[in-house]
Amino acid sequence: MKYLVLGSAGQIGVPLCEHLRQSGHTVFEFDIEDNPIEDLRINSNELLEQKVVDCDFIIFLAFDVGGAKYLEKYEHTFDFIHNNVRLMANTFELISKYNKPFIFSSSQMSNMSHSPYGITKTVGETYTSILGGLTVKFWNVYGPEHNDEKSHVITDFILKARDTGVIDMRTDGTEVRQFLYAKDCSKALEALSRSYDKVPKDKELHITNFKWNSILEVAEIVASHYKNVTIQPSTKRDMVQRDKRNEADPYILNFWKPEIELAEGISKMIEYYNEHTS
Repeated sequence: MKYLVLGSAGQIGVPLCEHLRQSGHTVFEFDIEDNPIEDLRINSNELLEQKVVDCDFIIFLAFDVGGAKYLEKYEHTFDFIHNNVRLMANTFELISKYNKPFIFSSSQMSNMSHSPYGITKTVGETYTSILGGLTVKFWNVYGPEHNDEKSHVITDFILKARDTGVIDMRTDGTEVRQFLYAKDCSKALEALSRSYDKVPKDKELHITNFKWNSILEVAEIVASHYKNVTIQPSTKRDMVQRDKRNEADPYILNFWKPEIELAEGISKMIEYYNEHTS
């Protein structure tokens, strides 16, 4: 198939494009990080419209988002809301115009009304439901990143351990999360696209490893790869999810199953950063 990947330069988009090409598909990439004209906020974007016309399937990953430190700083700002509303409005308008099959990437936080990030994802889920697309809910997908401001917890811990010998945590580490390696996520998205007509549109599709780990446990796994690394938890509690916890719906396991355990995924991340950064 010919896939259009919106948000192709992100930590999920890069491995997804690689995986789709390795599987024999054609991939059209679209990301503001690669070219300023590839900005979903631009009204009547002719380049975007042409790629929508040419593709068979759209995977909508693009969003103004980052890890916890990014959300704490920006999600309660005008620009955060405005950016995401604009990019969704323009994209969904074209999807509707050309009636393209698509997957919208949401978050397991979409039911957390205290979070502007969660609220904007709910808006995207509503568009998707009306247009007959598939919504997936990501649970802390991790992979190599190149934007320090938007990086997530595993990347942050690895770079701190390697570069400073101290993993100074933003919280006390007691909050628990489910994590999924980006290559597993890529396989899930392809599997769902292949089964698009068979997947009930009203089902909750949670892309996760279905296993809980505390943030402190993540720090300990990272630290075990280095000598003399100190872990320094903060006294602060998690303010992003505010100790709210969802349970992942296992329905997606009818179409795909995760393969990479957290410890293995962290090892792969460390190998990547050892090879590509200093």
